[in-house]
Amino acid sequence: MLSTGSTQLPSVPVARHLLVLATAAALPASVQAADANSAQALKQQNDVVITAQTYRNTGTKSSLEPEETPQGISIIDREKLDLRGVSSINEAMRYTPGVNTELRGGSVVRMDQFTIRGFENAQNFYDGLQLLYNDWNLQPQIDAAAIEQIEIFKGPTSVLYGAMPPGGMVNIIAKQPSHEETGSISATVGSDNLQQTTVNKTGSFAGRDDLSYTFTGLTRKKDSQAVTADEERYLIAGSVDWQLTDQTLLNLNLYRQKDPSAGIYNTVPAAGSVFSNPNGKLATSSYAGDANWNVYERDVTLLGYKLNHTFNDNWSFLQNARFMDADALQKNTYNTGLAADNRTLNRRAYLTDETSRGYTVDNQLSGNLQWGEVEHNLLAGVDIQKLESNIKYEDDAAPSIDLFAPDHHQINPGMSLSNTVYSSDFDIDRKQIGVYLQDQMRLGNWVVIAGGRYDDYESTEKGRKYNAAVDNKVDQTNFSGRIGALYNFDNGIAPFISYSESFEPVSGSDRNGKTFRPATSHQWETGFKFAPLGGDTNMTLSAFRIIKDNVLTRDPSGGPNDQIQAGEVRSQGLEFEISSDLTDKLSLDFTATVLDMEFTKDNKGLKGKTPVWVPESKATLWTNYQLSNAVRLGSGIRYIGKTQLDETNTRELPSYTLVDLAVNLDLGAYNSSLQGTSFNLSVNNLFDKRNVSCYDANNCWFGADRTLEATLKYEF
Repeated sequence: MLSTGSTQLPSVPVARHLLVLATAAALPASVQAADANSAQALKQQNDVVITAQTYRNTGTKSSLEPEETPQGISIIDREKLDLRGVSSINEAMRYTPGVNTELRGGSVVRMDQFTIRGFENAQNFYDGLQLLYNDWNLQPQIDAAAIEQIEIFKGPTSVLYGAMPPGGMVNIIAKQPSHEETGSISATVGSDNLQQTTVNKTGSFAGRDDLSYTFTGLTRKKDSQAVTADEERYLIAGSVDWQLTDQTLLNLNLYRQKDPSAGIYNTVPAAGSVFSNPNGKLATSSYAGDANWNVYERDVTLLGYKLNHTFNDNWSFLQNARFMDADALQKNTYNTGLAADNRTLNRRAYLTDETSRGYTVDNQLSGNLQWGEVEHNLLAGVDIQKLESNIKYEDDAAPSIDLFAPDHHQINPGMSLSNTVYSSDFDIDRKQIGVYLQDQMRLGNWVVIAGGRYDDYESTEKGRKYNAAVDNKVDQTNFSGRIGALYNFDNGIAPFISYSESFEPVSGSDRNGKTFRPATSHQWETGFKFAPLGGDTNMTLSAFRIIKDNVLTRDPSGGPNDQIQAGEVRSQGLEFEISSDLTDKLSLDFTATVLDMEFTKDNKGLKGKTPVWVPESKATLWTNYQLSNAVRLGSGIRYIGKTQLDETNTRELPSYTLVDLAVNLDLGAYNSSLQGTSFNLSVNNLFDKRNVSCYDANNCWFGADRTLEATLKYEF
């Protein structure tokens, strides 16, 4: 547990005054064009990967490097994704500080759900635009095969991205077009009858200098860890860069994914999975559902464009837009409690049929200005998000199941759900418009960022929800601010401090009819970064404190279902990460997290309690060793500390440690006829360590068993 000590941080009103003053000071009465060759403006770091004209740093939407951004940022590049055999965003972030992944175990793969600095987040971004999610079961999920890198921006991020949980956000960067003619085809086999084929290609169209492209195709089939279930996916993704003029670039992009089957989503009880049960221990492949009523079919199309126009050496405009068309059909069961015999699980069957259509557009005008000795990188933006979604939900009684002698074929696959206690058919219509302004200032070795944003959020729900007519409307506005400073010492050490805010819309009203306000959060973060120019070490140490206000809690003066916004949650902790080349053959990535999170204000008995899915500590270590020109060995250790069984903290789930391995062979080094051919073997959870995550005593999930994946790849 972390002690807050006696240090007094500025209050929120004071911080906002500082923000306004800093922003105002950044806007001169008269300005002159900045020197385009300014050495400070063009300072480069040794690990820059993305250079596309339409790429923007997640933390600033500018060209400022993560090492100079006064807030926590972690980056996972393509090399790491390939070496570890990653197939999902959850798997990719296993070695990221402050992030707890795979909240629903190893068999639930249809959604990317995780916590960042203790707060749940399912709102991923793809190339800077939010993947529109209806908060039910239809979440677009980007496959790792189509990714160039992943950027995790820690802490409140509403100034640049609007409504978001306060722990942070994940921005998935797509593969970029290139004029370089490259290609690869790979075949993967592995545990659970995995069969996967992946194709990648980049290059120019007919050798034209103005047209380049990238393309990715994937097919994947495998059995689920849970018995009777399976997973299947088909994907095509790509984009084209069209240099219309010397000043104007148009990027057209497509992501098309079809999932005929996506494993399971239901749970097992804590008794027998993580805690003792008089009937024995459940196998990690246990399944409490029914093979005849286990369907998840998802179809997602993302079609977008980026238009980048450079007016002169200092000013440019980027419009980033995307349209989404998606639908998902689900048939599943859920638990209603374990019988007294500790083996009979009572269940209900349900069905969801969901469709989503929407678009998101982000307009960014940026420019470099010089005012005296201060260089300004100004950013002004307007973004719009629009989502229309229809939700149909039905449920009915289902036969119970004996967990220790299961019959997985009790439900008629053609069953009609008639006893619909929770029948729903309603439409969701959401719209968010945000206007933001940011100034990134550089004076000598100082980098200062100040920004503000105003959001207008509207949402309606109309139709029938849980057997009752519904006509809910949320119309909320919010101002979010951010200010931070970093000082670059010549030896590569860069101490920083920052303040940032975020908000989340809250629907409903109290017993007096007063509509709720947005839940707001603010964070103070300080620490230092170390990234010497031309060096072989990158390091970040951060200390942070996040306060989330206006959390709904029980109204002590009202009925059992009445709520008021009197709750508060605090998350504070330390994060450390270092990446270093110790020798020309040995490198390591080490991370450590200590987190203290609790309800600090609550009217229903949760004050002082820690939310679920929040480990008190986490540490990871990954090492790479270049055994020879042809052989590279990788090994990893993941330690996940204790978590709580439920929100009332009745029991703790034990900590666990997992070991991963990877071997990469360049076969061309052994035989010239195999030039361009490589073999990669990845092993996750090498010692098959049993681990479990839980939401409460009725709902737990087994972590992934030991898995082996072998990939043969040919590059041309």
